[in-house]
Amino acid sequence: MAKSNTILIKLESTADTGFFYVIKKNPRKITHKLEFNKYDPRVRKHVLFKETKLK
Repeated sequence: MAKSNTILIKLESTADTGFFYVIKKNPRKITHKLEFNKYDPRVRKHVLFKETKLK
C-alpha cells in the first residue's frame, strides 16, 4: 500500500484561548505555513488561526 501524502496539523487561535482546529495538509503542494480567519467560539468572533505542530 502507498503512504498517504497528507499530514495532520493544528490551527491554533491567535486570541490565546487555547481553541484549535485539526486539518489535513499536503506538504508537497503547500510548503508555507497556513493562516486562516476562522470562528473561535470562546471569544465568539472570527480570528486568525496559525499553523502549529500537532503533538
